[in-house]
Amino acid sequence: MTSRVTFVSPATSPSLRQARFYDGDSIDDIGAARAREAAGSLPVAARVVVSPSVRCRETAAALGLDGVETRELGGLDVGRWRGRTLEAVAAAEPEAVARWLTDPGSAPHGGESIEVLCGRVARWLEEATAVDGRVLAVVEPEVVRAAVTEALDIPAAVFWRLDVSPLTVTELSSRAGRWNLRLGRPLAVPDID
Repeated sequence: MTSRVTFVSPATSPSLRQARFYDGDSIDDIGAARAREAAGSLPVAARVVVSPSVRCRETAAALGLDGVETRELGGLDVGRWRGRTLEAVAAAEPEAVARWLTDPGSAPHGGESIEVLCGRVARWLEEATAVDGRVLAVVEPEVVRAAVTEALDIPAAVFWRLDVSPLTVTELSSRAGRWNLRLGRPLAVPDID
């Protein structure tokens, strides 16, 4: 049996545009409009899941998807850095930010480390291989990074070198215990000719 997981990253939000650690804000009007335009462009799925964040739930709704919130696919807990810009945190805590960006086991913000996130997502991926048919997941960008890191069995230190743009699709397929990756294609917007 081949298992397929299609990850969709959320539409833009003010925190993303301001390079702020996500703080629970809604998707912006431009992101919502782009998601509505792309509704219907995703493959049919046996199961739809959603990160339990406002922007992922709103993105799924704008795409016309009714997904089940899945805590294991929640975004990275950045603790006391939530809502702050990386620039502000780096100015106030340069050593902590440097450690966080180079040591996947570090969590100087009091939240969770990249290693913990990757482990959580790896456990979910293992469960996803039991689903007969495609799983469609609207998830935070860091969940996509963690899934790719785990699926390809690459070091967690590579996590920060993976960019995930808003409203893009990343596909994983598994057969015989081995994952394959199809990277970040944009959601197709139907032609209106």
